Amino acid sequence: MAPTGEKPLIVSFGEMLIDFVPTESGVSLAEAPGFLKAPGGAPANVAIAVSRLGGRSAFVGKLGDDEFGHMLAGILRKNGVADQGINFDTGARTALAFVTLKADGDREFMFYRNPSADMLLRPDELDLELIRSAKVFHYGSISLIVEPCRSAHLKAMEVAKEAGALLSYDPNLREPLWPSKEEAKTQIMSIWDKAEIIKVSDVELEFLTGSNKIDDETAMSLWHPNLKLLLVTLGEKGCRYYAKNFRGSVDPFHVNAVDTTGAGDSFVGALLNKIADDHSILEDEERLRKVLRFANACGAITTTKKGAIPALPSEAEVLSFLEKK
Repeated sequence: MAPTGEKPLIVSFGEMLIDFVPTESGVSLAEAPGFLKAPGGAPANVAIAVSRLGGRSAFVGKLGDDEFGHMLAGILRKNGVADQGINFDTGARTALAFVTLKADGDREFMFYRNPSADMLLRPDELDLELIRSAKVFHYGSISLIVEPCRSAHLKAMEVAKEAGALLSYDPNLREPLWPSKEEAKTQIMSIWDKAEIIKVSDVELEFLTGSNKIDDETAMSLWHPNLKLLLVTLGEKGCRYYAKNFRGSVDPFHVNAVDTTGAGDSFVGALLNKIADDHSILEDEERLRKVLRFANACGAITTTKKGAIPALPSEAEVLSFLEKK
């Protein structure tokens, strides 16, 4: 339990890396004249999103014992994220990704991790006390791709669950990292029935169900008995929510989007930050809708600036944005 007066802790598990983003918009990676380095990695983005919004967060993962790894750890600290769950690997580099937003709005990824440090996190390197102190334990699926990180992921989930944490899962599909589509789907679904909150994008919904229909029936095919909330984010169309006793949709905010990187992580961070304080929101549709409106605003604001972490809003920014709507 958090000491009296202290915010509940949200622990994010997984990868942190450096995205290299072209200096020019709307070009392929091959055509890019140059690149800017932007810290990223979905679980780390979520941890920083929580902290920016006034919550308490920690990150658990492994970085290379190199310039980039120490830079990323410094960025977490600077953003108020607890870093005692970070390990450094002397034999492997920090992961790199080259990401471009093409003229049609689609993102193109190229990854350098052969292997990268995050893939080498071992179960015996986990800070179990930190994980046990989490009110919410959040993770993705990239940490399931290879051993030993997969075993570390499963162990961390088990320890968090035993200690009473709410388990939150955003698969954050990155197809180029998996050996095949079949393997991606199998592994993503292998831990599906453990999570109590799951957030998928419309693209992930299509990938996991094999249906090109984005409707209630398709979404509910992913429902399982342990689930308290299933969310489907629809980009500029807002989001849909499914709980045990109700379902519905929350409208989007229309903004001039520059870069969609990190918008989903911003949305998740906002949601978890509100739920960590009070799990009963998951059973109260009116309050949940307010939280999702706030989360949609966070996602929208994040798309108005380049890069994920620099674009994540503070609570004051979000409230000011909502006042004008």
